Amino acid sequence: MESVTLDALDRRLIHALQLDGRLPFSRIAAAVGVPERTVARRYHRLRSRLALRVVGLVDGRRTGMLDWIVRVRCAPEAVETLAVLLARRDDTSWIAPLVGGTELTCMIRTPPPGDDGRRPFFEQLARTAGVREVGAACVLRPVAGVGGWAGRMGALGKAEQRLLLPDRPAPADPTTPSAPEDQTDPSAPEDPTAPADPADPADPADPTEAVPVLSPADSALLRALSQDGRADLGRLASASGCSESTVRRRIGQLRDSGVLAFEVEIDPALFGYPIEALLWLDVPPAGLRAVAEALAGHQQVAFAALTTGPSSVFVMVECRSVSGLHAYVTDELAALRGITRIESAVTQRRTKRAGPLPATLAEKRAGAPSGRAAAQ
Repeated sequence: MESVTLDALDRRLIHALQLDGRLPFSRIAAAVGVPERTVARRYHRLRSRLALRVVGLVDGRRTGMLDWIVRVRCAPEAVETLAVLLARRDDTSWIAPLVGGTELTCMIRTPPPGDDGRRPFFEQLARTAGVREVGAACVLRPVAGVGGWAGRMGALGKAEQRLLLPDRPAPADPTTPSAPEDQTDPSAPEDPTAPADPADPADPADPTEAVPVLSPADSALLRALSQDGRADLGRLASASGCSESTVRRRIGQLRDSGVLAFEVEIDPALFGYPIEALLWLDVPPAGLRAVAEALAGHQQVAFAALTTGPSSVFVMVECRSVSGLHAYVTDELAALRGITRIESAVTQRRTKRAGPLPATLAEKRAGAPSGRAAAQ
């Protein structure tokens, strides 16, 4: 990646995109008080240098999928090859070799366990050359960082944020019972701004059930958004085989239902946080709620989740220095009642972030050392 330094306008742009990854440049420009062409130029400069990318992400909990935090211990000579092989998969994210050279971590999305006649992914991974041990913890509930890391969301004032925030209802949590369905007065006039009826047979891309059911057109649309969350409607229409009006409406429906969200990919080091650490916390059940609520308010926490496995809480933190990491663990975490043990590791680098590898990086890594493919 070409060297990049962020100035105040870059940070305001990034904050705006984290609020809504598909905000028009004109709206951002109006909120921050600069010409639209300036905002567009800044965005394209950062994106062309691989410093910034907006990606569309699917909430696996709403589509019946499971997310796993995976730790793989392997031979030193196998770490880089395994990282590249995993990065090429569509179902992996947040791949990071750890300092020490014998372990990497990642997130993997799978269907629920079942007898489908195929060898389970984790069994295949454990049989990959060089792999010595695989540990997988299922994400039960994200508790911090879902809306973006707080460390990159301090550039806009409250008045600017009010100008930018979309008027969109928060989706219901899929892990809680749904409220009774609202009854609409059939005699009320139709709202021309409302999304089309999901059961409208004239629109094949719309779902036909209250529980999200993704059509082939939906899947193609979501794949295109995962590569570029700001792709224009023409490109998305071409990728999904739908009209531009259908694409616009479908994106709104998927977002309103909580299936689709947008994430800004950017290296925390550009904000002055070059140290990334992963923490595994042992917390008894009685203390989980209080610890989760506290983590959600910590500036350093980029992501945290309740999980299965030996440790009940996984945390990803961004720090300005090793001494800053030490202070976070010994001051803020130590002050939380209920944590009985902490295991920590520092990441070496990110092989992959939330979305698929950009085409430029994928081509560059296509010539990486080959080995027996991981979990083909």
